[in-house]
Amino acid sequence: MDLPFTEPFKIKMVENIYKSTKDQRDKWIREASFNLFNLRSEQVFIDLITDSGTGAMSDKQWSAMMLGDESYAGASSYYKLKEAIKEITGFNYFLPTHQGRAAENVLFSAIVKEGDIVPGNSHFDTTKGHIEFRKARAVDCTVGIASDTTAWDPFKGNVDLEKLEDVLKKYPAEKISCILITITNNSAGGQPVSMENLRGARKLADKYGTRLFLDSARFAENAWFIKKREPGYSDKGILEIAGEMFSYSDGMTMSSKKDAIVNMGGFIGFRDEELFHKATTYNIMFEGFITYGGMSGRDMNALAQGLYEGIDLSYLESRIGQVAYLGRKMKEYGIPVLEPFGGHAIFIDAKKFLPEIPKEEFPGQTLAVEIYIEGGVRSVEIGALMADRDPVTRENRYPELEMIRLALPRRVFTNNHMDYVAAVVRNVFERRDNIKKGFRILREAPILRHFTVGLERV
Repeated sequence: MDLPFTEPFKIKMVENIYKSTKDQRDKWIREASFNLFNLRSEQVFIDLITDSGTGAMSDKQWSAMMLGDESYAGASSYYKLKEAIKEITGFNYFLPTHQGRAAENVLFSAIVKEGDIVPGNSHFDTTKGHIEFRKARAVDCTVGIASDTTAWDPFKGNVDLEKLEDVLKKYPAEKISCILITITNNSAGGQPVSMENLRGARKLADKYGTRLFLDSARFAENAWFIKKREPGYSDKGILEIAGEMFSYSDGMTMSSKKDAIVNMGGFIGFRDEELFHKATTYNIMFEGFITYGGMSGRDMNALAQGLYEGIDLSYLESRIGQVAYLGRKMKEYGIPVLEPFGGHAIFIDAKKFLPEIPKEEFPGQTLAVEIYIEGGVRSVEIGALMADRDPVTRENRYPELEMIRLALPRRVFTNNHMDYVAAVVRNVFERRDNIKKGFRILREAPILRHFTVGLERV
């Protein structure tokens, strides 16, 4: 028989987690105004709210931290990171930042102005927030099939190139800050973008005289899907595939807390030296000097090592395989999940799970709260709360997909934990007919409200 695939690592250290009672969790979530971001970590048993910064670093990453150079300017850790970024992405110029949204802040300060348009594929929450904060507009050009949770398509994260060209035709080139493509497409379910699609977007960028940037937080997972699903790439390595992906872009932002498996860090990659120099002003203002940019030397060392570990094929097989394992368990129990399974998370279709909860009562958040109360599993709503209000009309936006995301930290949980998560969701699914009411908003911030919103039961 073929030997089963197993994790390409062994466990050296453990962290205890506390299993609370349902009564305790019901009390805690009320005190948190039904916002799972307000919970203390010790009130959570299995924490799947995000895969950002929650992974377990390796022995090599920890040892690299001990060699960190904390010089303010020109630290050896900076040059070690520069070499890794150059080898993996091909970009000669980069600026370190403390995390992905900081990279967005610096880049958009340099290229986005009021009234601009930024087309792409399902901009994530902080990305859209940075664009709208500057009184510009993010235009979603994701392929239509992405809104069908049951349709199987290998690259549901793709940009619809016809939609994209319609946007580029409609506005003068000076109004288009850039095309921004997220790999993988988080808001559409962690779905990958094909190499063919990236080539097509590059051709349109050249045709209409605009830049193409990649939001690259999960670029290694995207490269793995290309290797597995796109003709002509099965024999190519992840490094080679990643290099080709980046070759079609003018630059990138990176939340290193995802595919580089660190707890803090990010960067911006540039092909154009002039734009790099323009962005350095904002990096110095918002982050720090250009050779540390909000990161310590030890963190840059860990990041440089993590970039190589993140593109290791055996690691990616294990990581994405665990996501699929949880997805298959959910399907066995009849739970409506987005297919095919994404690279970093399982997404549950809250509309199908709780069809009696109207959109105005936030079915995704309702489901996330119920799953927490049932078993102490923390997830996050990817729906109307996160979609926020229209910046002009201030009306709630209701996206086609109303989901909750169970994002798996890297190298943290075992498949026994996944069995527990699936059982918790199954218990809620079996009593779903008794869940009749959702939530209303008590207080909210004017932008990125889902992080701090206060809710009450209807």
